[in-house]
Amino acid sequence: MEPFRGVFTQQEAIPEQAVDAAIEVLRSGRLHRYNTLGEELGAASELEQVFARYQGAKYCLACASGGYAMSIALRAAGVRPGDAVLTNSFTLAPVPGAIAAVGAKPVFVEVTEDLVLDLADLETKISESGAKMLLLSSMRGHLCDMEALTGLLEAKNVILLEDCAHTMGASWSGRLSGSFGLAGCFSTQTYKHLNSGEGGLLTSDDSQFMARAIMLSGSYMLYERHGAAPPAEVFKTIRLETPNMSGRMDNLRAAILLPQLTALDDSIRRWNERYHLIAERLSNVPNVRMPHRPDEEAYVGSSIQFRIPGISKTQAIRFVADNKALGVELKWFGDENPVAFTSNHHSWQYVDPQDLPKTDEVLSGLFDMRIPLSFTLDDCEHIARILSHTAYQNMGSGAT
Repeated sequence: MEPFRGVFTQQEAIPEQAVDAAIEVLRSGRLHRYNTLGEELGAASELEQVFARYQGAKYCLACASGGYAMSIALRAAGVRPGDAVLTNSFTLAPVPGAIAAVGAKPVFVEVTEDLVLDLADLETKISESGAKMLLLSSMRGHLCDMEALTGLLEAKNVILLEDCAHTMGASWSGRLSGSFGLAGCFSTQTYKHLNSGEGGLLTSDDSQFMARAIMLSGSYMLYERHGAAPPAEVFKTIRLETPNMSGRMDNLRAAILLPQLTALDDSIRRWNERYHLIAERLSNVPNVRMPHRPDEEAYVGSSIQFRIPGISKTQAIRFVADNKALGVELKWFGDENPVAFTSNHHSWQYVDPQDLPKTDEVLSGLFDMRIPLSFTLDDCEHIARILSHTAYQNMGSGAT
């Protein structure tokens, strides 16, 4: 088997239009989002306007990171220290981290074999915890039944905040991810769907919520310079009672993002071409289980996940090593030790330990792989052959 020579952390180059826009900002010297002249909008405010239109949202706030967007969303939604906040048990560390950052207590909800929130366990956890807030993590781009979810939350009087770090541009029954709850939180970190190194976007239709978020982000009294903000009168009291927790996006990052946003739908098409190719090949490998993607879900295949149910710890470690030897970088979510960006609830020791047997069973055989757009379709064919080869190699000793 010929090894794959590509680099799984190599994103596409920033488009020339974005490079030119960044140079223009650098030459101006006015990188701070409020360093504008006269009626000039500034790149950060323009990005807020453009992304709000893309999402079909009334308001948008550009901020320092997706994790920061989640933290101030929780604060702006009224979460207080000691409150219980529900979230997925299968997620990445910034999600429980955002909850811990506001002094709240994460309550993990089991996930299904299709990597989405278990709605039956959610109903149980709502009753047991008394939580009035769900920070939904559509982890790795997998959307649960959003209509069933919102119906349950409405009946239980629970507020929904959406972590859309992996679902920018995705939708359920034609409705964009991030538009189902009080707010949508997005990331523009390098490995997400728009790339500014770090960055975040927060959207909402609620004027009071967004006014609080803008003040929390560090607007001082310059909230009227935002491109997609509530009217000034909404800030009359909020501006005096809301702390400044500086986490603004600067004009340089915003300038880089604007041209990428216009190309997002085409990027989604290309990601899904690559995802579908690899998924089709893996679906023909015995013992490999692909998550079911419902017809209502229009997803973004920027990464791929699959399970090998019943694989042992030793086999899983060998499977990852065999792929790495052939140039394919996999993450295994069942690893008891956190590795780079990958960890699970057992290693988040700032959270009270929780019993999650269904999730642990899912994670024990769950593998994950990035699909950067720098890979060609031929590259994806090569990767799929390697994954199939190593899966067959590791099947004979007990995986079912």
